[in-house]
Amino acid sequence: MSSKMIFINLPVTDLGWSKNFYEAFGWKVNQAFTDENAACIVIDDNICLMLLTKEFFPTFSSRPLSDTVSTIGAVYALALASAEAVDTLTAAALGAGATEVVNADKRAQEARVGMHGRTFIDPDGHQWEPFWMDYPGGN
Repeated sequence: MSSKMIFINLPVTDLGWSKNFYEAFGWKVNQAFTDENAACIVIDDNICLMLLTKEFFPTFSSRPLSDTVSTIGAVYALALASAEAVDTLTAAALGAGATEVVNADKRAQEARVGMHGRTFIDPDGHQWEPFWMDYPGGN
């Protein structure tokens, strides 16, 4: 195990459906950290999603759970190795039930600086932005 990892904890309405959604990307479920309340989705060796049922999620904080369907609390940007990888991941998400959001002004700005990104909303309202950036020493 790497010395540094990130675990993103996301509240979900239907744990089984959400596991299937993220598995459609090619991401794997780590059964050692999965039960009826939570599922660990391995994005890579250093990044995991913890999908937590909306009943279980509040055990991690005394703060109230926000309504991610009608509000935004975070954007999950994921750097990928190529523009094609961005399109492939987004296509998998859309095929699994995500909704794409297109912001023409943002995309035009990204193109000027050598980036390619897409935005999608997962079925629980979480906003994902896979992107590729052409920079020296980068991906």
